[in-house]
Amino acid sequence: NTGDDEEDRPRKKRPTGRSRITDSERDEIRQRQQQREKEQRDAVAAHNARGIHDAVRQHYNAVPERGRDWRRTDSRIKGLRSFNNWIKSTIIQKFSPSEDFTPGGQQPEYGAPPVKGLLVLDMGCGKGGDLGKWQQAPQPVDLYVGLDPADVSIGQARERYSQMASRGGGGRGGRGGRGGYNNRPPPRLFHGEFAVQDCFGESIEKVPIVREVGFDASGGPSRFSGGQFDVVSMMFAMHYAFESEQKARIMLKNVAGALKKGGRFIGCIPDSDVLSARAVEFNERQAAKKAAEPAPAEGAEDGKPATAAADGAAPADLDEGEIAETAEWGNDIYRVRFAGQTPADGVFRPPFGWKYNFFLHEAVEEVPEYVVPWEAFRAIAEDYNLEMQYHKSFGEIWRSEKDDPVLGPLSERMGVRGRGGGGLLVSDEEMEAAEFYVAFCFYKV
Repeated sequence: NTGDDEEDRPRKKRPTGRSRITDSERDEIRQRQQQREKEQRDAVAAHNARGIHDAVRQHYNAVPERGRDWRRTDSRIKGLRSFNNWIKSTIIQKFSPSEDFTPGGQQPEYGAPPVKGLLVLDMGCGKGGDLGKWQQAPQPVDLYVGLDPADVSIGQARERYSQMASRGGGGRGGRGGRGGYNNRPPPRLFHGEFAVQDCFGESIEKVPIVREVGFDASGGPSRFSGGQFDVVSMMFAMHYAFESEQKARIMLKNVAGALKKGGRFIGCIPDSDVLSARAVEFNERQAAKKAAEPAPAEGAEDGKPATAAADGAAPADLDEGEIAETAEWGNDIYRVRFAGQTPADGVFRPPFGWKYNFFLHEAVEEVPEYVVPWEAFRAIAEDYNLEMQYHKSFGEIWRSEKDDPVLGPLSERMGVRGRGGGGLLVSDEEMEAAEFYVAFCFYKV
């Protein structure tokens, strides 16, 4: 090569200040990267949450409808079924009527305005198992709206409602509540509507009948906010909302947005006090077991000190393929098993995402559920103008209401105890399973 050739070759430009990345540009790139990573994490979380939602929906779609006769005769948990149904009837009897309604009152005199019927929204209505209970409510129901994410369950609820309509609205002839106990004929059947709807992941405002009745989309802590439903019921369903704070708040926003001022929010959920006590017992046993073991060597094979796992972390001394022991309890008909570590002090912090698997013979097959820490839930509910009025375990409800002049005889008719104030027809194992639950009522203020 000659010097001339060197001269002809295009020279590369030296970088100038303009081609350097400034601090602000570097920050912008970092922020974009962090945003992409957050979106990826959110996408994974949403996918996982969808998986749990779908698993629950598919489970309830797959549960066979065996019929009332089977449930009353051949079911191994017929005592528990009857007891839980009596509890739900009791809550409906006690809290569904408006404050100005007089249970068992005389029919309106000629020319007087008729008794206003209730507008009821049942979130997580399942197969419509509570339709008969609402038909026998002390204050007649004008409209019942049932929502559930499981499409097969909604189809079965519609079919159950159609069968009630074909029988003239008589339901079970007074078996489900106070309605037939004052020597009056069965009330006319209320208007019923059903829709497939996730009440925890999105607003229920898009459901036409909900909009028609009246729904306040703000659902927030405004003195004047509220819909037009008299009662929102959520029986054995709300614990699925506590997978995340977002779902819990969407659920409460839907409840508050549907209820009018003075409306009642009733339901049943697993008792967080039971879950907390079991978590403490488990961790105390684990600590005692650990203390009884021989003192560990000064160092592990890799030269690092052998230390116990931190609270909430997976134990460090598991053999390969060994699964960490978690809190688990139950009997032959039900079982609760936490998916991961539980708090040693029994306080679930933060109050969302504490997953456990629940099994109930003939009814629930290892479905993921979530702890609803009661005091945290009560505090969050206040953000939506929902004020607690009632909170009792199923056992407490039985002990306080079994001798009620109406609810006591009702327990006999529903097969909870023998006639004439006889003995409890619920086995010890079934009663242990029932004690896992509490019932509640909030008022919209």
